[in-house]
Amino acid sequence: MKIAVALSGGADSLMALLLLKEQGHDVFAVHAHFLPPSDELIQLGKKIEKICRSLQVNLHILDLSHEFEQEVISPFVHTYIKGYTPNPCALCNATMKFGLLLDKALGLGARKMATGHYAEVKIIDDQPTLWWAKDSSKNQSYFLSLVPKHRFENVVFPLASWSKKDVYRVLEQKGLQPVISRESNEICFIEDDYRAFLLQRGVKLPGPGPIKTSKGEVLGTHKGLWRYTLGQRRGIGVAYKHPLYVINKDLARNTLIVGPEEELWSKGCIAQNVNFLVPPAKWPEEILVQTRYRQKAKKGWVEIKDNNLHIHFLEPQKKPTPGQVAAIFSPQGQVLGAGIIRSSKFNVQGSGLKI
Repeated sequence: MKIAVALSGGADSLMALLLLKEQGHDVFAVHAHFLPPSDELIQLGKKIEKICRSLQVNLHILDLSHEFEQEVISPFVHTYIKGYTPNPCALCNATMKFGLLLDKALGLGARKMATGHYAEVKIIDDQPTLWWAKDSSKNQSYFLSLVPKHRFENVVFPLASWSKKDVYRVLEQKGLQPVISRESNEICFIEDDYRAFLLQRGVKLPGPGPIKTSKGEVLGTHKGLWRYTLGQRRGIGVAYKHPLYVINKDLARNTLIVGPEEELWSKGCIAQNVNFLVPPAKWPEEILVQTRYRQKAKKGWVEIKDNNLHIHFLEPQKKPTPGQVAAIFSPQGQVLGAGIIRSSKFNVQGSGLKI
């Protein structure tokens, strides 16, 4: 099978390429510039090209920086302006890596595209399904949960059953050194702090407003709601008799709500812009919910109203952050659907569809 492998320069995508080549597939590589190709990025491309030559694999380097600006960076900025905390990696997967880049790979003659993501695609009843990877410490299905279902028809994840340590071990045995030695755990287009990045963009950002407790006590003035995120403790800028945390943002009144840690707990949230990977009628009776990447999926139940997910936690959790992803899983690790969190407070009324 002719398969394109998206090479970033890191160990995981290089291992994916090696595995597919050793399995006898007709492989070629694609490397995308999501940021304007600076001298550093051009040199990165040349190093990747050198590795591909050593493996006798053709490489296509694509400049997708204009589209990345439109599809990922601009929405990232405007989401912060609105007072939410975006998840650009999940958006990038849905619109760029498994959107435009996949289309480019198919246009170059590939039947499928492979990446170094730690997740698994299974074909069940002739339909693609998305699952957790074997290595729970590296499982990236949460970040893939917004990718439309039909895209997985043309996707391969060779590292589904691999661990990170085994990837490094095998590459070393093969004498292959990834171009990028460090793991990328940060936002690729932000060098330092997102606040500095937003200021550099020159956009008009919301200004100061009051800092209040949930009871209405005014404690000070914030510097702009976009500078704060739910659960934040440091940098609020007011002294009080006990530690204060960001509890909520009243966007309509430009007010930052703060309080003690016990006010951080929530019984659920509402998620919009839902991506269903499994029709809700086919969801199992027991489901798991994940609202942060470094969070273990926990039991809950869901009502679907007006195509929104009204998610209830069986046990109270720290308030989910508006703008982040809420992903729904089966207990066995199948991704059922996901949406963008818009509120961590709600009163569910009416019947709705209970899952």
